Amino acid sequence: MTHMSSNENGMTLTAPQLEAYLARIGMEPPACLDIHSLSQLHRAHLMTFTWEALDAFMGWPSGINPAAAFAKMVEGRRGGWCYEMNGLFGAALAALGFRVTRLCGGVDREKLGDTAIGNHLTLRVDLDRPYLAEVGVADAIVEPVPLAVGAISQRGFDFSIMPADDGWLRFNNHVRGIAKSFDFRPDHSDEAAMADMHGWLMRDPGSPFTNALAVLRHTANGYIALQNDRLRTVTSVSASEHRITSADHLADTFETVFDLEIPRPERVWDKIQAIGQDEAA
Repeated sequence: MTHMSSNENGMTLTAPQLEAYLARIGMEPPACLDIHSLSQLHRAHLMTFTWEALDAFMGWPSGINPAAAFAKMVEGRRGGWCYEMNGLFGAALAALGFRVTRLCGGVDREKLGDTAIGNHLTLRVDLDRPYLAEVGVADAIVEPVPLAVGAISQRGFDFSIMPADDGWLRFNNHVRGIAKSFDFRPDHSDEAAMADMHGWLMRDPGSPFTNALAVLRHTANGYIALQNDRLRTVTSVSASEHRITSADHLADTFETVFDLEIPRPERVWDKIQAIGQDEAA
């Protein structure tokens, strides 16, 4: 696949969109396009936006292009999953002048094989060297890392990038991570594969996101994860869990914990309850 940057394939934001995006994440345009400014933007994005796959869970419409993510996340008060989180971030970086390449990845490729390819979008940003920018895994790194084999430690969590097979690299999440790993190649872009997998993940009963609610948000020292009615608070040294007990409790959690404006949260609760009854049957 040929190298294609976000600037070249239309995956960028307009000037007014970029201004609105930066205001939403509380950042000024960087004075210099370097790893320091990239790291600040990466962290600000993750501390602003919640990772969530509600559209797939509820059967609500969702697009794969950054313009759709902008409307949902910046103009609305929603989050997004990898295609939207990394898609919006990559488009913003491209608009700022960073050299960005959208990479076609595969979460759990070590278990699923090549059928996983396209189920993840990640980003390569070329500065003094290539960096992996990754705001789409939900519970992984909070700042970009050199795109190179080796161990990574952030906030007490341990990650790594290791060689896989056939030129693929494997990003290994920390031990408590929900997605254990994703594979990518430093120069492999495939928009068609990602569009196909986006459709499958959105609609297929076999998709992990159509049958279970997943919402995650980074905190100062870890993250908070909602999986169906289980709310977990995780740091590098501790983990606690609480249950969501009602539709009102869920609505309040969306609002206060995840900073999400979800239409008809009682419908989300009804589906969570129905899943619980199916599993108990």
